[in-house]
Amino acid sequence: MRSLVREHRLAIEQLVQPLFVVERREDAGAIEAMPGIARFELERAVDEARELHALGLRSLLLFGIPASKDAGATSAYAPDGIVQRCARAIKSEIPDMLVVADLCCCEYTDHGHCGILNARGDVDNDATVSLLSAIATTYAQAGVDVVAPSDMMDGRVAAIRTALDAAGASDVAIMAYSAKYASAFYGPFREAAGSSPRFGDRRSYQMDPPNAREAMREIALDVAQGADIVMVKPGLPYLDVLRAARERFDVPLAVYNVSGEYAMLKAAAQRGWLEEERAVEEILTSFVRAGADIVISYFAKEYARRHG
Repeated sequence: MRSLVREHRLAIEQLVQPLFVVERREDAGAIEAMPGIARFELERAVDEARELHALGLRSLLLFGIPASKDAGATSAYAPDGIVQRCARAIKSEIPDMLVVADLCCCEYTDHGHCGILNARGDVDNDATVSLLSAIATTYAQAGVDVVAPSDMMDGRVAAIRTALDAAGASDVAIMAYSAKYASAFYGPFREAAGSSPRFGDRRSYQMDPPNAREAMREIALDVAQGADIVMVKPGLPYLDVLRAARERFDVPLAVYNVSGEYAMLKAAAQRGWLEEERAVEEILTSFVRAGADIVISYFAKEYARRHG
């Protein structure tokens, strides 16, 4: 009876599994702060994508860890960059896998910030937007289906859309990290991607956690600029923002169940403080109940394995 009258259900097709791909063999391996998650070499990343597809997961989110970094994030827009090569390989082997590529500079800059720095050491919004447009174009040429700008620069969605259309990639969608907060829950990801800032922090361009109305303005701007999907990140501390976005915007809505949320649940489960399977199902369902159409989660593979 409870199953019959259940109000919300999570489908495997709604889940997106993040996938870390590295250029150097020595960078591959398990991520200590995220038990069960690893960085893969290119060939292994394709194998992992094949395994995800077999479990019913039809979408993945690519993050690249390059062999070299510099102030201009040049390896991010190289046609033979690690994300570009991985996207080509996955689309060649698994054509109907939806490949989403995170679009940011933080993994590629030697200073770890999400954009190009000016002479004062501040992130230069407009220079970064131009760079993001160049990266998006190479992603599209590599076969990426969806580009996902996570930088929080102003005006980047419109610029990326213009660049993609000019390159003949009008069918490539944009999933914008529209309401991305300057959160304490990103720590394990920064270990995984090697993207911690070498100085300062990202509060000058990521959102202030107490602000909810601002999130609605940010989302509205991205929708107006042509975003096909908008996102709230992180997930658990911002369910109210997710619900508010669902009530206001009639567009596909994603949520990112981030690395810190994953790590704390894993740590509690390993100590026997939580029943992991039930807790994961409860958390993922909470995102759907709050209004998410798409749930990006490091738990996606485990959930699909149990429910597929």
